[in-house]
Amino acid sequence: MNLQPETNRTPFFKISLVSLLVGLALSQAAISAETTPQIIVLKAAHLFDSVSGKLVDNGVIVVEGNTIKSIGNSRDLPAGAKIIDLGDATLLPGFIDAHVHFSTQMSDDWYKDFYDGMMRFPAEQALYGAHNAKVTLEAGVTTVRDLGSTEYIALGLRNAINAGVITGPRMLVSNYAIGSTGGHADQDPVPPQTIAVAGPIKGICNGADQCREAVRYQIKYGADVIKFMPSGGVLSLSDPVDNSQLTQEEMNAIVSEAHKWNRKVAAHCHGDTAAKMAILAGVDSIEHGTFLNDDTLLEMKKKHVYLVPTLSPADSFNGKMDELPPPIAIKAKAAAAQIKIMFQHAVKIGTPIAMGTDAGVGPHGANAREFELMANYGMTPQAALIAGTASGADLLGVADITGTLKVGKRADIVAVKGNPLTDMSTVRHPILVMKDGQIFSMQAF
Repeated sequence: MNLQPETNRTPFFKISLVSLLVGLALSQAAISAETTPQIIVLKAAHLFDSVSGKLVDNGVIVVEGNTIKSIGNSRDLPAGAKIIDLGDATLLPGFIDAHVHFSTQMSDDWYKDFYDGMMRFPAEQALYGAHNAKVTLEAGVTTVRDLGSTEYIALGLRNAINAGVITGPRMLVSNYAIGSTGGHADQDPVPPQTIAVAGPIKGICNGADQCREAVRYQIKYGADVIKFMPSGGVLSLSDPVDNSQLTQEEMNAIVSEAHKWNRKVAAHCHGDTAAKMAILAGVDSIEHGTFLNDDTLLEMKKKHVYLVPTLSPADSFNGKMDELPPPIAIKAKAAAAQIKIMFQHAVKIGTPIAMGTDAGVGPHGANAREFELMANYGMTPQAALIAGTASGADLLGVADITGTLKVGKRADIVAVKGNPLTDMSTVRHPILVMKDGQIFSMQAF
């Protein structure tokens, strides 16, 4: 037996050390690949500038991670970038809808909707809300303001989207809308022994001190914005559509308290008198504005108070209003007959306008229909697109991160076929939707 060591055999510890070093190197390379932001280049025939309203030819956007890295140069593209050539298409900023309700969805059957609203558990309704958020993002809307939700459903959706658990747009939420007892923010007039009467924690207040308390409760539980109801509403059973439902002192308290906490304030106003009071209180936007007079629209222009006209609900319920309960049908018909006229006056006067759909009353995922309606009612296509991009970002207070295609901003980008300035209907069918640099929807090419 030969007991001499074999001199050409590599010691085991050397093999182990080499294997360890190779393994560490491969692991480090894998980690580096995972942490290096992906670079995506989007190319299209056109790019919409939501500041000037002009269309730029030969649009090129370089996206690195969640940020726009460069714009407009097809030469010297980054090595290793994923290039997506969309052909005869237009690149736009992600759309911004300043008025949605993800926690609800009306159908053609008001009575079934009422039943579902009474019988569904919050966790069940939140699942419907998650679906509404998903289809909204796929429709090209990358940022929304959710103006009124019960049981903190919108708040939960916002948090889940931010955590990456579900898919949806960037959300700013108001929690419960604030208003008076018996007003549009209050519950339907169900007997009080059946449903407990609501108080400030659910947005119902009487007197300036209670209204401040209601604001603080919404902020305590995570509200990004405050929504209140100075006037009556269409879909509530117990109030006129256009009466004033809060005193000037109550409105002053709501707006001043919200502003102390650095929250903007949206005022639901169909009626002109209530809108004047809300503007005097310092509100940031008027929602709906159905019966506003020209002097009110002019005052909004002077004070840079946005109008969010929400034209979509009347369009959605066209021909179906007689199926609503009679008290609601009467109000709906009156509002539908007036809102187009008011909007045309606002455009002529130059009132600041931001796009908002009131989705939840109309269908989620059809948000871009609002662009068509604005253009059909007298707004230029350029101005309509600005209302749903740069102006929406300004109203929501997110212009530093979105609303325009600018270097350093978040990569919120939508692509549509052709030229939306000559065919606005194309915005209803995005061929690519990107939010924060991640592609959530893209047609095959």
